[in-house]
Amino acid sequence: MHLHNLRLINFKNYTDQSVECSSDVNCLVGKNGSGKTNFLDAVYYLSFAKSAFNSTDHHNIRHGQEYMSLLAQLQLNDSEVDIQCSIPVGQKKIVKWNKLSYEKLSEHIGRMPVVLISPYDTDLIRDGSELRRKFFDMMISMFDKAYLENLIRYNRFLKQRNSLLKEGSIKKSWDQTLIDTYDLEIIKLSNSIAKTRDEFTDSITNYFSNHYERISGNQEQTYILYESEVIKENFVGRYKAQIEKDKLLQRTTMGVHRDDFLFLIGDRPIKKFGSQGQQKSFAISLKLSQFQLLEDRLEQKPILLLDDVFDKLDDLRISVLIELITSKRFGQIFLTDARPERTKEILSDYKGSVQFFGVEDGRISPMPLSS
Repeated sequence: MHLHNLRLINFKNYTDQSVECSSDVNCLVGKNGSGKTNFLDAVYYLSFAKSAFNSTDHHNIRHGQEYMSLLAQLQLNDSEVDIQCSIPVGQKKIVKWNKLSYEKLSEHIGRMPVVLISPYDTDLIRDGSELRRKFFDMMISMFDKAYLENLIRYNRFLKQRNSLLKEGSIKKSWDQTLIDTYDLEIIKLSNSIAKTRDEFTDSITNYFSNHYERISGNQEQTYILYESEVIKENFVGRYKAQIEKDKLLQRTTMGVHRDDFLFLIGDRPIKKFGSQGQQKSFAISLKLSQFQLLEDRLEQKPILLLDDVFDKLDDLRISVLIELITSKRFGQIFLTDARPERTKEILSDYKGSVQFFGVEDGRISPMPLSS
């Protein structure tokens, strides 16, 4: 699987730019702020129908414009697929696969798998549980459509229950019958989602341990643990016992929306006790595990996006990535760097096809390898 070409129209700082892509390695070089990361985000957007960096879709539209559109041709096995993602201002997002719109955007997830490694990956360690839940939910949803549908339904019932709790607080009267109806669905979906998350944590741990040992260069014991009230004893009883607290706080205080994934080094949280290098190793190992797991489950190599990694990582971690790249362990790669000579030196032993692109103020042009 690889992108043949990609056209960006009014996407962030791009006006109208078309790029013919190498099926192997594509290097985007240029000054910071020129649009290199924006291009990677466009590839990411094609996969997930959303930005990796902007949670509000309309923030991806070029300032002053009425719409944005991404148009791509994807080689998938023996066929070529057209993909389109568009956002008209004030209207719903449009995603098409071979010119056919989806009934539900969730149907698109997993059809074009992408893994992004960026300097912000350590946020998974340092930030709160919501970011970790989103990361693991996204991974599972790429290959488990039933899980994604359960997650969508759970969030819908949770939103309705929370609205009912707030409304009851204002009126000083709660519709307990309707609350009970929502509770039946939330409890059932919580059990299903928690079971899948728990099993998935065991699966990814097998990949993760090997990657961390290789990247960190040492024998530290690291763990990923799933933490949820749902998998503890008597969840249903404890959930129902929270009703007075929920009414007081006007929100649902127990369920899989409160879950977390604990990242440990030894028996202590790496967030508090891990060095900067250990945290970087942990984050990269997570992303490489994501790549390997998706490759195994989907039976195709995801597109790999490497954003500014050579400038932010130390020599040890860079050397591991270079070894993996030059061994052709990955499929199609897009990487960014502000220093073209460094990237050319790093890829000097790569035996596949390498295409360099110069990026300047939202304009992309092919560069000869010798320049």
